[in-house]
Amino acid sequence: MEKQPTVPPDAKPGPAPLFTQNETQVLAKFNSDLEQGLSTTTASERLAKNGLNELTAHVTPKWVMFLRQFNNVIIYILLFAAVLTLLLRHYSDAIVIGLVVIINALIGYFQEVNASNSLEKIKSLLSTEATVIRDGQRTDIPASQLVIGDIVYLEAGDNVPADMRLLDADNLRIQEAALTGEADSVLKTFVPLTDARTPLAERTNMAYASTAVTNGSATGIVVATGHDTELGQIADDVSNVKAAKTPLMKELDDLGKWISYFIIGIAIALFVFGWWINLYALPTLALAVVTMVVGSLPEGLPASTSVILAMGVNKMAKHNAIVKTLPAVETLGAVDVIATDKTGTLTKNEMTAQDIITQRHHYQVAGTGYAPEGQILLDQQPVEMDTDVMLSKLLLAGFEANDTMLQQEDGHWVINGEPTDGAFLTLYHKGLGPVAPAVTELDRIPFDSDYRYIARLDINEQGQHEIFIKGAPDKLYEMAAAADPHFDQDHWNDVIQDLTHQGKRVVAVGHKIVGADVNEVTHEILQQGINFLGIVGIIDPPREEVIAALKEMRTAGVKVKMITGDHPDTAAAIGRQLGLADDIQSITGAELDQMTPEELRENINRYDVFARTTPSNKLAIIDAYQQTGKVTAMTGDGVNDAPALKKADIGVAMGIKGTDVAKDAADMILVDDNFTTMTKAIREGRRLYANIKKTIAFLLPTSFAEGLIVAFSILMQQPLPLVPTQLLWINMVSAITIQFAFIFEPEEQGIMQRPPRKTGTSLLNKHDVFQMTYVSILIAGMGLWAFDWLTASGVSHIIASTITVNIIVLGKVFYLFNIRTPHLAFSRHFWSNPMAFATIALLMALQLLLVYLPFMQGVFKTGNMNWSQWGIAIAAGFVTLIVTETDKIIRILIDHRRRSAMR
Repeated sequence: MEKQPTVPPDAKPGPAPLFTQNETQVLAKFNSDLEQGLSTTTASERLAKNGLNELTAHVTPKWVMFLRQFNNVIIYILLFAAVLTLLLRHYSDAIVIGLVVIINALIGYFQEVNASNSLEKIKSLLSTEATVIRDGQRTDIPASQLVIGDIVYLEAGDNVPADMRLLDADNLRIQEAALTGEADSVLKTFVPLTDARTPLAERTNMAYASTAVTNGSATGIVVATGHDTELGQIADDVSNVKAAKTPLMKELDDLGKWISYFIIGIAIALFVFGWWINLYALPTLALAVVTMVVGSLPEGLPASTSVILAMGVNKMAKHNAIVKTLPAVETLGAVDVIATDKTGTLTKNEMTAQDIITQRHHYQVAGTGYAPEGQILLDQQPVEMDTDVMLSKLLLAGFEANDTMLQQEDGHWVINGEPTDGAFLTLYHKGLGPVAPAVTELDRIPFDSDYRYIARLDINEQGQHEIFIKGAPDKLYEMAAAADPHFDQDHWNDVIQDLTHQGKRVVAVGHKIVGADVNEVTHEILQQGINFLGIVGIIDPPREEVIAALKEMRTAGVKVKMITGDHPDTAAAIGRQLGLADDIQSITGAELDQMTPEELRENINRYDVFARTTPSNKLAIIDAYQQTGKVTAMTGDGVNDAPALKKADIGVAMGIKGTDVAKDAADMILVDDNFTTMTKAIREGRRLYANIKKTIAFLLPTSFAEGLIVAFSILMQQPLPLVPTQLLWINMVSAITIQFAFIFEPEEQGIMQRPPRKTGTSLLNKHDVFQMTYVSILIAGMGLWAFDWLTASGVSHIIASTITVNIIVLGKVFYLFNIRTPHLAFSRHFWSNPMAFATIALLMALQLLLVYLPFMQGVFKTGNMNWSQWGIAIAAGFVTLIVTETDKIIRILIDHRRRSAMR
């Protein structure tokens, strides 16, 4: 229903929507006058009451964004550890811990700063000036000063400055694609509508803020300004949508909390136990517990996850997809539903002639869009134009009876004028070549809603005076019947019905030779009769590449739903051409409005096409899918898509034809408007998720091993083998080296034949936890044994501690070969990721610096190791690989037997 704007107390409210009221009722409602307009005094009072005709946005200060990065359990614990080590005067430990916290905060901050600022772009859509009547005088004022009740003039080239009810219109056409999704401009009238439930796209006597006048002129009364306009509602929807965390971030948060609470619980128990039995002096005990906590926490997890995602973002950029936030690239891997706008996304947003039907033949037209590339075919064979004079004449008539220009700009063919007219220009060039016809124009009748055709009188190449006409079939039928009493209107009605069922717009074309003394084309001459040339079926065609992409998505278990402002029949026809579903089920926005949120949630999965939708409908659709537990992507290009783009788990905007508003609201932008990039993004998202999961399964056991070493040392009342800075070194240096190997890990076989992963489940399964447990104990046990054996053998504490550090690091190196692939480490997959070896080489170079560089020895309490001591560390690491590979072999055999039993 049309929302009613805020009006002064003296306005007379009407029970019906504004588009159903007549001129007198509307003027009375807003106490305005068509001739005099508002008085300056009244306008000032209303401006003071309702505010400026502009949109405002709340901007979050950057310092608030920065502070938000510290709202994390792991960060809280690290900050506490930094403060405690500072109080204990272990300054190097405090500095290193503090640097880790700052680095993680900066990574998150820069991600958020790069987020969208859609409202600023929406504000820029409002017109800057408006022509109004005030005190009986026509004047130009800033559009921000408009108030409800103002009488406003519109002309071709204007942007509509506010929502208006039209009171007079002369051949007015308005391009509303950004709001409604309609590819063609809309012919407007000022006649009251009869149906109070008329959807936004069909309110022909309304003009909406930010839409563009392409033809004609009009007078209207302002009925809504600022945030009360349809554009303002979109701005409010964008503002009110809170960006939800991605599935991966939720899973990481849950995992981080679980790990943090577990570690804190152990730390408190150890501290109480140590204090109760007087294990160490209180400062020493506190430092020991802090060391255990720092060692156990996966400080490198945020950094390594961000780096993996950042590399995924970089890879997607090479596929013409700009991803604005790091988690977004992974989210596509979890997507269950892609709700996509039709116009400009699944289709080209370029009206294209596909059928030419003359009295003798039905021709097909190859090629889509405005580019004059393609041929006219008959029975799948190119037509020789010389063999069909009527076809050539039809193409010429469509070209001449035209008010639009077709031209090439920056490598793209674009039109200046009406999309339907543009389709006829392209059609002419496909059939008759690039050279325009050698004719001379004498006169023309421009298109008008009263008679619904356009006609032009030319001197043709033979020197004859010839009229070309195209327009609504029913209008040309009358003219054709006047010239030919045997004109078969029933036949042509059947042709049109068939084309309409296919979602095509139908235009009739004719011509007439007149005497050399006729220099003016009139309606009377046309009514005397014309020669009917045929019918042209026009459609905004599906993108060819989208059909294959949708087929691959269906194989991957991803459902694609079409959301459009188009007529349901047109949308369903496009859906069938695309192969959207086996049995297309559609519903309109008006029908959605009749549903409660609960009813919509229960029925949402039944539908494939949502037609005649409003921006609020799109928002409700996305919300309903999310309420059913679906991870939802939204693709679009218009202003009307912005709220849904922001609401979706991942919003995807078109880069070429997308509005700035849509691009800013989205998480990802398809630079080339190619929907097939979505399949590449889904594939990449699934690969990234698998590799992040491998990273976590790799990182946690080795982190826990460090904590276990410290915890066991406390319980055994022996000197700590590791200090906090050594533990942070192990975690962070591996996060920026060896864990990088997972960035380059190739996708696993059959990744696009699997259904989307279920959200809300844990990142780690039962076996992951089992393996994490025994690997932690294994590495910790070898580290403690080596430290005790070495110190008992007379090796200094510093050297024994350095060897223990390298046992843990080399345990990570060997464990990497087990965890990076589900196949056996020593198989043909061993060499599938060359970067794994490069990262290992970098890690070992850093380890040599840690061991032998004097500066590093001072900061990290390390010392020089000899060759035999390196042998101990390598042997301990190899034990880790042997044990984990044995576990893998057992699991492969069990899985093989299970599959054999099922056959």
